[in-house]
Amino acid sequence: MLYDYHNSRAGQCAVDFLQGYSGYLQVDGYQGYEQTQATLIGCWAHARRKFIEAKKGAGKKGSGKADWALNHIQKLYRIETQLKDKTVETRYLTRQEKSLPLLSQLYTWLTKSAQQVLPKTKLGEAIQYCLNQWEKLARYTLDGLLSIDNNRAERAIKPFVIGRKNWLFSQTATGANASAVLYSVIETAKANDLNVFKYAMTCLDELSKPNVDVEQLLPWQFAKR
Repeated sequence: MLYDYHNSRAGQCAVDFLQGYSGYLQVDGYQGYEQTQATLIGCWAHARRKFIEAKKGAGKKGSGKADWALNHIQKLYRIETQLKDKTVETRYLTRQEKSLPLLSQLYTWLTKSAQQVLPKTKLGEAIQYCLNQWEKLARYTLDGLLSIDNNRAERAIKPFVIGRKNWLFSQTATGANASAVLYSVIETAKANDLNVFKYAMTCLDELSKPNVDVEQLLPWQFAKR
């Protein structure tokens, strides 16, 4: 779990952080990622969230179209649930057989609905988001290694989002960079099922010794095998 601090949302921040990386990168709709060399994979959790907002916004007017989209997206997720413990090859083949037809149906519905729904409504925005992101949203079917969404990254961000109100007073880049380092260490330790307090104390004890091999203190070195 790696955190990094930049003082703006400029696309160059993502470019600098990735340093020429050209593999898969699962992202939300932030345009800055388009400047990288990575092959971008969309996130269906973000797309689904747009329709959930549209359904809530519809109120008593009814949310038939939003419900249709949500039910169709849920079918894609059911397939992924069935594939959870399957091999990479099985995931790929099953997506080709079952997911692609569903995606084709959804795309047809989106293009038709875009002509029927006002673009400035919540539903219109949800539809347009999917259409704008479609190529990236469909790419998870290209490789069994890929996921339908980037919820793992979302969960890794959650502790920071919940806590950030506690440090609105922080006004230095040095402090922000220090926070990024600490979050990287702590969240990686949690991801490896370590006791974070004991791990931190072990690191502090070892770092106080001369000639320490820092590589041996990385969280995954302590993970259960």
